Order: sequence, then structure tokens, then C-alpha cells
Amino acid sequence: MAVLNRLKNQHLLWRSAFGPMAENVASLNTMSPKTLWALLVKASSKPVEKIEVTKNPADEYLMGVTDPKEMEKAANNPELRKKIREKSRDDIKNLNLQWLETMVNSEAQLREKMSLFWHGHFACRIQNSFFQQELLHMIRSHALGSFADMLKMVSKSPAMLQFLNNQQNKKSHPNENFAREVMELFTVGRGNYTENDVKEAARAFTGWAFNAKGEFVFRKLQHDDGSKTFLGKTGHFDGDDILNMLLENKQTANTISKKIYRYFVNENTNEQNQQWLGNRFFNNHYDIAKLLEDLYTSDWFYDEKNIGTRIKSPVELLAGIRRLLPMQLENDQSQLLFERALGQILFYPPNVAGWPGGKNWIDSSSLMLRLRVPHILTANDALDIMPKADDDVQMGQMMEARAKKLKEAVKGGAAVIDWVAVNKIFEKVQREKLLETITSTVLQTKGKVSNAVLDKYINTGNRENYIKSAIVNLMATPEYQLC
Repeated sequence: MAVLNRLKNQHLLWRSAFGPMAENVASLNTMSPKTLWALLVKASSKPVEKIEVTKNPADEYLMGVTDPKEMEKAANNPELRKKIREKSRDDIKNLNLQWLETMVNSEAQLREKMSLFWHGHFACRIQNSFFQQELLHMIRSHALGSFADMLKMVSKSPAMLQFLNNQQNKKSHPNENFAREVMELFTVGRGNYTENDVKEAARAFTGWAFNAKGEFVFRKLQHDDGSKTFLGKTGHFDGDDILNMLLENKQTANTISKKIYRYFVNENTNEQNQQWLGNRFFNNHYDIAKLLEDLYTSDWFYDEKNIGTRIKSPVELLAGIRRLLPMQLENDQSQLLFERALGQILFYPPNVAGWPGGKNWIDSSSLMLRLRVPHILTANDALDIMPKADDDVQMGQMMEARAKKLKEAVKGGAAVIDWVAVNKIFEKVQREKLLETITSTVLQTKGKVSNAVLDKYINTGNRENYIKSAIVNLMATPEYQLC
């Protein structure tokens, strides 16, 4: 069965962005997917505007100290460290909300969606808001650029060096954590290196660190400059050499392209299509924009088997609802509680591998809440939800405490919705076609909700209430969890 043009465009918007926005839904019937893709690329080609919620604490607290030893001494002051930690908690919360707002409202949808992917790929969980802010800017700035450049910058970021313990990786006592994760999670993937490769790479990364101002530094005296054998090659390698050899290994392109295929196309990979993407990615020197063009302009991306099969992450779910229903939230911090309860808090991945995604997003409690979210936002339903447990005990306790305070502070998650903009989507639709059109706009799945079931819940008082209730009730179905 041929896939309708509108469904193809909605498929593209859900996978490469955060779903259709109310103001552009009506144009999806006639626009070709290639034209829409070109618009998405153009909108994301402008310079990245930094999301900035904090300044470098060093500028405020080091007060002109320039001597490296004195800087380290000042930065390690217990009172200062406590003050920075306390401020960071609020800053990361604000960074979360500002980025989520950008995902909802930015024209650069392609860049923000790809940034969310890289945010999970380069998972980093530290309680330093400045480091997190700078890492996010790094990722957003390179999300559509060169994977090679992004890998090298992220690997030298204070956020990642701290998270993966490379600050403790010294010639006398090598720490293998950073080297292992660079290979297992960022590049070639598990099974494509040996334990000896890990040990030798760790030696190469000795001396990679950051100073009290949050700047990358190479500490030569802590670096092991001896001969190393890595991936079958022998030499006096340093960290840059290791990254270059990983990029020269075609398995890196295959691993990244497979992960992108599973994330944006289908968890059940088509080996031929995925291998083609990997070859193209490698031959195009890790150009992310070209990889995405290959993916989103291919005929197979729009195959019926790839549409409406992916479970939305909590962030995608929240952003998607807000894009189709333009709204002003009465309390934007309620979104943090939704993230916590649904299992995806930006800047707090469960572990170094990031969020597993797929069916892991859904369990009995999270599904029930997912079905309530549209009603909570549109009808001021009681925000009485229990946050998910956390893999990290200490961080989990902290987040539990924050969530408890948030629940006390948030009386409701309701929003003021611009229903005029929503009604305009369907203004030319005849009454007898209205439910069918609303359903095809809201849902991506092949199986549709029974009209007989919907009729029990839809308000038929007038056309406006009919549209409102139809949309909200469709969003409150298991089918809406898929895109």
C-alpha cells in the first residue's frame, strides 16, 4: 500500500525533529518530503546560539589567581566546592528547561534532534553546571558537522574527562575507564578491540586533564611516552593518535551508522541499508549532514514498516505534545517532574551508556503516566506521580529529594493552550471527515483507535470542543506513544 504524502512528511518530522508544529501541519498534504527535508536543513544551517545559564565559576571565585598551583589550591577549598555544587544543581535544572524549550520552539529542529541523539551517545553525568553547559554547546555546535571533530573535542572536554576519570590517569597509575568507553561506546564498539588495546590506549591518554579554570591541559610529566601497540600498530602514541586510529578504523563508521539507523529508522536493522550508510559515512569522512541526507532522502526510510514503530522517548513525547498544541505552561518546572517520572532527565543519563531506549521506555507505571500527560497539561489533572528509581544510588537520592520538593511546589502541570492555532489546522475539513483527519494528524501508527471508542469521550457540543477533545483523547492512547 502506498504511503500518503502527509504521513511521509509527519514521519520525517517525528524522526528528524520533534513532530509537526501547529502552524505548519496544513502544508504537509502538498509539500514533498524532499522539499520539507531541504527546509529542515536550511533552518538548521544558521550559527548556533549558545544556551547559557552560568558563567565559569573560576572567573568569580579564583579572583585573578594565575599561578597553576595556587589555582588548584583555591579550587579545592571545601567551602568553595560546596558552594559551586549547590549552585550547579539549580543551574543544571535551568539548563534542562532552556534546552527543552529550544527543542519545542527552535526552527533548527534537525540540529536539536540530532543534539539529543549525541547527548545520549556522549552520555555524561556530573554535577558541574559549567562543564555540562560547555559540553552541550560543543555537541549542539557539531551535531550536523564532522563526527571526527566532535569526538576529539568531546574527548578533551573537562566534563567527559571528569566523568570518565581521566584526571586520575597518570603514568604511574593508569586508569583505563576513559580509554575503554571511548572505544566501547563512542567509536568501534564492543568486540572490536582487545583488553590489551584498552591498556595501551589508557597509557596513551595519560596526562590528558583539565585545570581549575576548566581548560584542557596536557600534563607532560604524567604522560607515558613509551612505545605502545594499539590495534596492531606500534609507536609512541598519545591520545590524539589513538583517536585518529579509531577514526581510520571503518568499524567506527559502521557502529555509529548502525546506532543512528536503530535510533532514527527502525530498531530492526536492514543489514543492506545499514551497511550502505556505514560505507557512505566512512567515505564522506564522517560528515554527519551527508549521512542524514543519505538516510532521510532514501526511499526505504519511508517504507511502511518503518513508520509508527518507534517508541517516543519522554523528551520527544513532551516536546511533541507542546509543538502540536502551542502552550504557555503555568509552571515550567513541572516538566522536570515528568522527565523524572518517565525516566529521562536531561543531563542525568542512567549510566555511561546513556538511555537504552526502545521498549525500556515503557513499563506499567510509566505507560499509565504517559497516557495521563495530555490531560494533565490540558485539564489541570492532579500532578500526583511517583518518580522512577535511579541506577546511581547517591544521585538517585538527591533526585528523589528534589522531586519531592518539586511535587510540593507544583500544584498542577496545566498549560494555557492556543486552541485558535490548533483549530486553524482543520478549518477547511468537512465535519464528516474531521475525526479521520484529526486521527491521521495525531497518530503515526497503522492501527487506528476505534471511532466507536473515541465517540464515548469526544465532546460534541460544538466544533471547537470536538477538535479539542478528539486531539487530547488521541494523545492519551498507547498509539500516540509511537512515531
